[in-house]
Amino acid sequence: MLTLDKIYHASFTLKKYIRPTDLIHAPKICPDSDIYLKTENLQITGSFKVRGACYKISQLSDEEKAKGVIACSAGNHAQGVAMAAAINQIKALICLPDGAPISKVEATKAYGAEVCLVEGGYDEAYAKALELQAEKGYTFIHPFDDEFVIAGQGTIGLELLESLPDLEAVIVPIGGGGLISGIAYVLKSLKPDVKVYGVQACGAPSMELSIKNNKICRLPQVSTIADGIAVKEPGELTFSLCSDFVDEIVTVTEDEISTAILTLIEQQKLIAEGAGAVAVAAAMFGKLPIQGKKTVCIVSGGNIDVTILSRIIKRGLLTSGRTCSFNIELLDKPGQLKKVSQIIADLGGNVISIHHERSNEGSDINGCFLRIELETRNYEHIRQIREGLIQGGFKLQN
Repeated sequence: MLTLDKIYHASFTLKKYIRPTDLIHAPKICPDSDIYLKTENLQITGSFKVRGACYKISQLSDEEKAKGVIACSAGNHAQGVAMAAAINQIKALICLPDGAPISKVEATKAYGAEVCLVEGGYDEAYAKALELQAEKGYTFIHPFDDEFVIAGQGTIGLELLESLPDLEAVIVPIGGGGLISGIAYVLKSLKPDVKVYGVQACGAPSMELSIKNNKICRLPQVSTIADGIAVKEPGELTFSLCSDFVDEIVTVTEDEISTAILTLIEQQKLIAEGAGAVAVAAAMFGKLPIQGKKTVCIVSGGNIDVTILSRIIKRGLLTSGRTCSFNIELLDKPGQLKKVSQIIADLGGNVISIHHERSNEGSDINGCFLRIELETRNYEHIRQIREGLIQGGFKLQN
């Protein structure tokens, strides 16, 4: 059974392994609310997962430690287990999806764990871990559906109340549900009026669907840039705790996640992975009733592959109106490109690429097309440039 005593004990035990993460005031994230960020992306191993893994492994018997541990993960739990195993000087085998970011795979190996890449996603890695556990006698460290793991994650709730005693709401990412289960249990036990909200990616809404149907539901597939919360089915324990203690669960889109990642970089100088940014996305895009409330967004992790980060930044720029492109139909005569450039420059746009194509089949024989990509300030700025080009006599294609 999960108890407050167990979570307080976890907090005491973890003091020598992890650090209490900072709570950063971020009023620009959502001007209608008073937003704070719990920076678990700056935790040791770059994620909150180390809390639950370390506490669980600290409670194993000497016999269990001697046999070693096994875990499955999209990456962050893997690093937490690997570090905890290294601290306790025991063997760790981690089953990871073969599509896990290279940075997470290499970081797991760097902590001294053995890695087994499994074709598929988290659920396939989970099945492989159970198979190897039965074969080798390892102790399985579940990433979320375990009372000791949940107690470890719940220590974040204790830190929130210590840092911000008058908080009114907290927004938490949900994959399997271990993080929100621990936080919600603490907050509802010690300060019941605090609202606890969960956020999932639209491409992996397993807990949201389960709560709506009042039973555990399994998704046929998941697809999201937030790989850390791409879980097809919540746990039995986490489903029960979320049913009892979580006020509402919402979803965010891939574009909203990308925009949140970009906003955290620009405004707060923080790197968050997709799963770590969903709480911020929910606040930014008005998914929850937090107007005027002192609200904490849990930035749960920052382990994002740099190649993925570059793509997400590009998508975030598009989504927020920071870049755009126009297809312009021109007459093929001198001065047209100069005129287009002058209009854009006068309105403060910055041209970053141009593709000029002469007439093709079906178009005016004297025509040509200009595809131009710009840096812009926002959607209003894009509208101004579009209107300026139209008033300048140019025809824009959709």
